[in-house]
Amino acid sequence: MKIYQAISEKEAQTFTTAQLRENFLIESIFKSNEIHFVYTHYDRVVLGGAMPTTDELTLQTYDNLKSDYFLERREIGIINVGGNGSIEADGVSYELSKLDALYIGKGVKSVIFKSNDADSPAQFFLLSAPAHQKFPTQKMGKEEASPVSLGTVETANERTIYKYIHLGGIQSCQVVMGLTVLKNGSVWNTMPAHVHDRRMEAYLYFDLNPEHRVFHLMGQPQETRHLVVSNHQAILSPPWSIHSGAGTSNYSFIWAMAGENLDFTDMDFVQISELR
Repeated sequence: MKIYQAISEKEAQTFTTAQLRENFLIESIFKSNEIHFVYTHYDRVVLGGAMPTTDELTLQTYDNLKSDYFLERREIGIINVGGNGSIEADGVSYELSKLDALYIGKGVKSVIFKSNDADSPAQFFLLSAPAHQKFPTQKMGKEEASPVSLGTVETANERTIYKYIHLGGIQSCQVVMGLTVLKNGSVWNTMPAHVHDRRMEAYLYFDLNPEHRVFHLMGQPQETRHLVVSNHQAILSPPWSIHSGAGTSNYSFIWAMAGENLDFTDMDFVQISELR
């Protein structure tokens, strides 16, 4: 499990493109028949992907966690961005189609990932944070996730937001999780940009054609940087950083957070005219 150290805003100002990519970009999330995780010191979050093809995958613990099993002191949020599959949590099976989500709480000992079809495998994006209380395992489909349409054609950001794990949805200790789907012809996400010093955030970009890219904006609002991101790559966003971007085509992305609160609307917005 690769460890990503916490980087300050002053350090990031001096980074080359290669250093920015090394510290904030996760280039490979999904690997066939593997559960692939990274550990970040931003709010002690563990994130990654599970892609069962011909094999079932069992969630194991890691030496980094110093626990008897993965969810001994943690919770996990999961969204499927691939084919149909299922997750078995302590013997109870949950079927997940594309864009369905599952929350599994602290204390669940056995978690098994499966795909219904090896030729169209499920691709489970995973985000885990420390947990101090046990909440029940709960599934939510995308149409249950309070879909909200935002943006306009004129600003090239027509999009639908789906909220799964948050204060008004599936309950958790720290994890907040959902996704955004941009409509054809729209390319901008999360603009006007914002920061939230109370929690970190991670993005997973998906449904982006292989020949296209997203130019992800990061950094302090008056000291921005950018990363060029491909399909199925993830971004780590520190609490001091904006997290926004524009693609060479439309795309979708998962947003996943952990930290001080569960309020989706807790954002410190930055006016477009203030960005530098």
